[in-house]
Amino acid sequence: MSDMDLSNNRLTAIPDSFSNLSNLVKFNLSNNKLRSLPPGISAMKSLKLLDCTNNQLERVPQELAQMASLEQLYLRHNKLRCLPELPACKLLKELHVGNNQIELLGPEHLKHLNAISVLELSENKLKSLPDEIALLQGLERLELTNNDISSLPYALGNLPKLKIVGLEGNPLRSIRRDLLTKGTQELLKYLRSREQEPEEKGKDAPQTAMTLPSQAKVNVHAIKTLKALEYSEKQEASIPDDVFDAVCNNPITSVNFSKNQLTGIPARIVELKATVSDLNLGFNKLTCVPLEICMLQQLVHLDFRNNLLSSLPAELEALVKLRSVILSFNRFKAFPDVLYQITTLETILISSNQVGTIDPLRLKQLSKLATLDLQNNDILQVPPELGNCTSLRALMLDGNPFRNPRAAIVARGTDALLEYLRSRIPT
Repeated sequence: MSDMDLSNNRLTAIPDSFSNLSNLVKFNLSNNKLRSLPPGISAMKSLKLLDCTNNQLERVPQELAQMASLEQLYLRHNKLRCLPELPACKLLKELHVGNNQIELLGPEHLKHLNAISVLELSENKLKSLPDEIALLQGLERLELTNNDISSLPYALGNLPKLKIVGLEGNPLRSIRRDLLTKGTQELLKYLRSREQEPEEKGKDAPQTAMTLPSQAKVNVHAIKTLKALEYSEKQEASIPDDVFDAVCNNPITSVNFSKNQLTGIPARIVELKATVSDLNLGFNKLTCVPLEICMLQQLVHLDFRNNLLSSLPAELEALVKLRSVILSFNRFKAFPDVLYQITTLETILISSNQVGTIDPLRLKQLSKLATLDLQNNDILQVPPELGNCTSLRALMLDGNPFRNPRAAIVARGTDALLEYLRSRIPT
């Protein structure tokens, strides 16, 4: 026996006797309730693919690190807090650990991944990447969507085979949004160009910030040179007028009011309507989107993640330049109707809500839509017609209660998933 599929059961444990299956090449344990793997798994000397997607693993046994034949390892949708160290896995080509609780990626996690071509870390809690990422000389695809990464190591630009870097849904401050939209090669070129430049030292901060009566620190240097207005991580219930006063007549393209306690959006935001293209209101307590937002008609990127939203106003259709919207971790029970009307959209991230259905015929009208993240919702059926949305380059459906398509098909990637869905369309 070379393949074994035990997926979609309610298994809580795997007997150690399974280690006797020394000829097993593919082992599918996805969609169970496993909290651990048996130490004897290391005896499976021929195993090339191990799929433990959607279980309750909090750690992986050290023995897993000794599986020299392993080429593909799927650990998505578990409860892992750290990346496993895999010193003997010299042939490992794909490591999928998205949708966990990983906070740290260190040199010790990367130094043994000599053959890795796909490293998938989406939907974790990473705040940074180590410079040792440059050791992964064979890396072709790096998925970091929906983490908490604020900057990238310049060494990333030196990876010779890297074709795809997924960065949507990260609070990147050191890289302009318009650069990210130009694609991976332009991003890598930028990182290479910056590698030799000395970074700004924190000791210069007093010269680039002023303290206002509200005790708010507004980076005036950022306002003037980066056209950025930032008042984040203050845990404030409102944005002081002093923050807007500091803008004076400077054009602002980027506004970051994330990680506060806002229950409403400041009315003075409309003062920036002529130039603001990037608005981040994530990690607040917003329950509705006021119509003032619809006046910001230069908006390209809109981030509402981690709020209390359950609907969007129809007037949002007025945002005719909007390319990306992030609605993850809110309270949407339905896919917002207005999103079907905004034909400029390229990215929609609406993971971790309670969305039950999507309309593939209306979605197909969004001819520029390349990324659609519907992970961790309540979708019971995936309409086969979704396969006709051929503009999609990244379709993420993990963590929904549908049984078909099976996890193994979803794990093959977007192109294979869309092809499968098209094959299921009634003729």
